[in-house]
Parts: sequence; structure tokens; C-alpha cells
Amino acid sequence: MAARGERAERHPWAPPVLREGRTEAALRALELTVRRRLDGLLQGNHLGLVPGPGTEPGEARHYQPGDDVRRMDWAVTARTTEPHIRETVADRELETWLAVDLSASLDFGTAECDKRELAIAACAAVTHLTRGGGNRIGAVVATGADTLRVPARGGLAHARRMLRQIAELPRPAEGVRGDVAATLEALRRPPRRRGLVSVISDFLGPRSGEVFDWERPLRGLSARHDLIAIEVLDPRDLELPDMGTVVLADPETGRQKEVVTTPLLRREFAAAAAAHRDEVARALRRCGAAQLTLRTDSDWVSDMVRFAVARKRLWSGGVA
Repeated sequence: MAARGERAERHPWAPPVLREGRTEAALRALELTVRRRLDGLLQGNHLGLVPGPGTEPGEARHYQPGDDVRRMDWAVTARTTEPHIRETVADRELETWLAVDLSASLDFGTAECDKRELAIAACAAVTHLTRGGGNRIGAVVATGADTLRVPARGGLAHARRMLRQIAELPRPAEGVRGDVAATLEALRRPPRRRGLVSVISDFLGPRSGEVFDWERPLRGLSARHDLIAIEVLDPRDLELPDMGTVVLADPETGRQKEVVTTPLLRREFAAAAAAHRDEVARALRRCGAAQLTLRTDSDWVSDMVRFAVARKRLWSGGVA
């Protein structure tokens, strides 16, 4: 893998390099990218966070024939001896939470950037797309060694400060295993206000039998929140190059193995990687999460544009 500083020529769409002492400039560049190419795609489209007339209690009024009896306000009805229903008001303020996995497996990249840089770019995109109009955003970020909790607040200053805290979170040492399930549990309890949760990870964690460790807490979050799962991948997560003898290392366990990249091994590796990605996609669907895949060798901005446009159509009642 080439070092971050060695990537002299990068595509214009590549996320900026997060060098020490240059974090603020890199995050401002990301903000400009999001505003220029993504901002405005989702504005004005969440008339309520759940289908129907709304979730917040409003005024009580007399019952009219045809009203939904499930909205009867029995306290007012008993007090006035006349049937009343309780109106509801759509919640127009969105609360967004980022659940970010920055474990050691994301400190890797063989294309235009590291997976960590791409994950932080995804954080910036979600943050700047959802923070306007009185909305609030918070985050739970884990590396396996450290956990960062940022309460949900509104405003540009808070958004910039939160992204800087995420970007400056120390990288974990080799051999430290991440735990996506624990990150989701930290977000699930205590219960948060109903809103949007974006889970950002490479989803390379272990499985317990037929399910991934993160499925149960993610399914618990789906009962209360709209879910977006942003999967961050590198080409070497999917296939091995024809390089002869190489040393493969697992950064989260420290284990290493020397292998010869024969055609048979490359085919078996690609098949196993494809099967794992299919299992992740099925698990995310079971949990009710919309999936967006970003790659270090692909235009992440265009990928997010396509995803955002599809979500916009869905929220507007059209066909995605």
C-alpha cells in the first residue's frame, strides 16, 4: 500500500489527505465539495420522519364522522363528556446520528485514498446534507481503543467541530479489534429521538453463527430510526493482484501470512469476498437499512449523488 503522502497525483474527486496539521483545511475542502455537488438534493423533502399525519401531539378538537378512532383523546373526552380527537403535527426537525467505525481495518487503501479518509468524507457529506433548517446531528465514533461521543446539536459551528473531532481521533494500534456492534449499542441506549442514523463501516466484523454481531443492535435501531448503511471498500478487499509472493496482514489481530497469489488463490479469494459482501447486503436489508457502497477507486461524490437522488425520489413518494 502506498503511503498517504506518496499519492502525488490524485483524481479531482478523491477526498483530501488528512495530514497532521492540515485537518482543518482538508475538512473545509470537503465542505466545499459537498456544498457544490451535493447540497440542495435533499432539502425540503422530509415533511415528517414517519409516514402519516405526524408524530408530535397537537391540538384536541371535536370528533367528526370519519375521523380515525385510534386518535381519540380519552382524557379530554372524559373531562368534557364529548368525544375529542388529538391532532398530530409532523416533526419538521431532523435529528441525525453518525455511527462510525474507524477501526484498524480502515487504515488501509491502495487506490486514491485510505478507507478512513473515505469514511470521514462520508461523515462530512451526511453532516452537511442534513444539518440545515434547525436540524441536529451527533455522532458515536469508535476505533476499538477509543470511543468518541458527540451530542446532537445544530449549527454550522457544531458540525465543523464534530467533524474535526472525528478526523483527529487517534488511529488504533495494530492488533486492536473494532466492534461495530458495541458502537451501535452505544447509540441505541439510551434511546435517541426518532430520526436518521447513518452507519459508516467496512462491515468486516465477525459472525455469530448465521448472523453478524452487529445485526441485533442495528435491527433495534431500525425500529425507531431511518437507517442508511455506508459501506467503505478498497479494491483489495474484493480481489488480490497478481503479485507473486505477498504477506497478508490482519491489522485488527496482528496476524500475518505469506501466500503465493496463484490464479486459483485469487479466484477463491474473489469468490469468498463476493460471498461476504452478498451476506452483508442481505443482513442490511433484513435490518431495514438502505445501503450505499463507496470505494477508494471510485468517484465517491457521484456515488453519493446517485444515492441521494434515489432517496429524494423515495421520500417524495416517487419511484427510486
